[in-house]
Amino acid sequence: MTKRSTSSTDTETSRKGSLATLKGLVPFLKPYRRQFILAGIALLFAAGATLAIPAAFKQMIDHGFGASAGGQSIQHVDATFLALFGVAAVLAIATAARFFTVSWLGERVTADIRSAVYRHVVHQSPEFFETTRTGEVLSRLTTDTTLIQTVVGTSISLALRNTLLFLGGLVMLFVTSPKLSSIILGLLVLVVLPIVLFGRRVRKLSRDSQDRIADASALAGEILNAMPTVQAFTHEGREAGRFGASVDEAFHTAIRRTRARAALTMMAILLVFGAIVFVLWLGAHAVLRGEMTGGDLGQFILYASIVAGSIGALSEVMGDAQRAAGATERLLELLAARSDIQNPAHPKALAARTANGARVTLADVTFSYPSRPESAALSHLALDIRPGETVAVVGPSGAGKTTLFQLLLRFYDPQAGAILLDGVDIRDLDLHALRNAIGIVPQDTVIFSADALENIRYGRPDALDAEVYAAARMAAAHEFIERLPQGYQSFLGERGVRLSGGQRQRIAIARALLKNPPVLLLDEATSALDAESERLVQRALEAAMVGRTTIIIAHRLATVQRANRIVVLDEGRIVEAGTHAELVALGGVYANLAALQFQAHAHAAA
Repeated sequence: MTKRSTSSTDTETSRKGSLATLKGLVPFLKPYRRQFILAGIALLFAAGATLAIPAAFKQMIDHGFGASAGGQSIQHVDATFLALFGVAAVLAIATAARFFTVSWLGERVTADIRSAVYRHVVHQSPEFFETTRTGEVLSRLTTDTTLIQTVVGTSISLALRNTLLFLGGLVMLFVTSPKLSSIILGLLVLVVLPIVLFGRRVRKLSRDSQDRIADASALAGEILNAMPTVQAFTHEGREAGRFGASVDEAFHTAIRRTRARAALTMMAILLVFGAIVFVLWLGAHAVLRGEMTGGDLGQFILYASIVAGSIGALSEVMGDAQRAAGATERLLELLAARSDIQNPAHPKALAARTANGARVTLADVTFSYPSRPESAALSHLALDIRPGETVAVVGPSGAGKTTLFQLLLRFYDPQAGAILLDGVDIRDLDLHALRNAIGIVPQDTVIFSADALENIRYGRPDALDAEVYAAARMAAAHEFIERLPQGYQSFLGERGVRLSGGQRQRIAIARALLKNPPVLLLDEATSALDAESERLVQRALEAAMVGRTTIIIAHRLATVQRANRIVVLDEGRIVEAGTHAELVALGGVYANLAALQFQAHAHAAA
């Protein structure tokens, strides 16, 4: 994923517009029109109050200190300062209202984006997670959305405020002195062009900086999830060095962006204020020649300062906006990802559950993983499993056993053939209806950061406590859970680190039993159990198989011997099928696997 994301950065950045990308935020902003209107009203009052200040100073200079002021100068000064205080009060109230409203908008919109991205990601198929690292998704949910929060909660407001001040100040400059204003406007056009051109480089570096941060986050997430393995191989220093190198790369990229942005800001301020100083020099000569009053020049200076300040602020905002544009682009890419596994437009209903479970049929199924299209994981697979039947699927590693489970759960769709559940093609079923009809005990047990009760209740969130206890007893988990410090309320640690492998497996079995589905998939369900636990769980699983169709992936013969039928897979094809005795007598693949296992047991016993 790293290579893909980094190599595509330049082409994506050049292909897409800069700030035009921010249009993708419009759907998230639309629900809050009322807040935007209130912020706009407060913004207008604040900008109007700011633009009124220079006019008040002109009145004070011309009527309070000018030659025509006479004895009324004190009254003019008092009135002017009273008006200035009134303007300041309006400015304070309007600014506070604007700040609160836009900050609320920033927080609300950011929360909505995070929820939308996460909701979208959790509905993606496994193919998406084959090519996208978890750490990169987390970076987009945190770092990128924080940048967007800055834009929505601060930058948009500042941009509008300074745009109003720029336009209003420009109008008042022309009202004060059309000649000087024309000169300053012409100079501003000349200085803005290099600023815009240089801003494109800042935008590209902003996107690069976010990509490097995502790379570091992805690496950190991967290593932290594998910490026992890292420590077992004494690679702490090596992994810390790898992360340090990734962080340094992100730092150097950020410094290049910061350097470019600092140069952009310096260029903007230098060129803009240089142009204004030149024009003010002309204005000073105009006052000396009597072509302008002192109040006019003072007013012109203040409006010129407002215009210059607004341009400087807009250049700062532009830097934030360009960083946010890169972040928005990355989030929109994530939201644009579409899973190949979609609900049908008009899903069919499953037949009512029978006492024996459901019929599962694989009709000439051929499948290749998207990442390995040239290699068939399953090839022309045909299998009919009757309701209530227990079928064991065995075979060497890479034979296609786990792939079969992934297709049954419709994590992928086969390229050819069909899978039927009670005679209905699973592609015609609602995804939730299909997966609610199937329970699975995976080989890699997942334990959530919660207590034992909630971990088992994950199988059926509306289950009563008594039903959870019953499922735990069936899975031989009740006794060890009761011995935990707080029993069923005991926190199991992140990924179940406080449990043994066998205990985690029994929690997963209890979760599947609580779901009580018509079809049960057991993927090496006893692989992590010791002999005593295996005996207990085998008895529980035998009870659980009653009244449902069960498909078992297992290498241990003790598990598969009790199956009604054993199917042997090799290189994605069914090569043998029958009972344990029939397959041993056949002397084929299954007989070889059995012989190897018996041999291993004999060596272990010796």
